[in-house]
This record gives sequence, structure tokens and C-alpha cells, in this order.
Amino acid sequence: MKRTICGKLYDTETATLIERRTFGTYGEAAGYEERLYRTPEGFYFLYALGGTSSPYPEEHLTRLSAKTAEAWRASEGE
Repeated sequence: MKRTICGKLYDTETATLIERRTFGTYGEAAGYEERLYRTPEGFYFLYALGGTSSPYPEEHLTRLSAKTAEAWRASEGE
């Protein structure tokens, strides 16, 4: 997925996957997956997608500060 936010390109194809979390099981309406990426320029973003009853029923991409990305990693999916 590619998205430009505030003039910066965030692309799951060219960014480095840092961590992936899965909630629920594949095909479950409430299940979803979150993936933390870092761009070649050092910017972080969260890509998420899930079932129809999940927090992410459609593809979702959110830019994150380095501090927020570290907090996400430290949260262990809580």
C-alpha cells in the first residue's frame, strides 16, 4: 500500500517491516493485523487491515513518530 501524508510517501513495498501483530484468527470478522514499518528515510508508520467487525475493516495507514513507534513496540499488543 502506498499513501502520501504531509508530502512524504509511505510504501509497504519499499519500507522495512519492523514488527507484525495478529489479533484473532485469519478470516475472523473481528480479527486484524498491524504491521510497523520504517521507511528508508527513517520515518515510521503503522499499516493495518482486518475483518468487517475489526477496528480496521479497510486498509489503514498511519504515520508515527519514533517515540510512538517505540511505545507501540513496548506495548506487546496490550
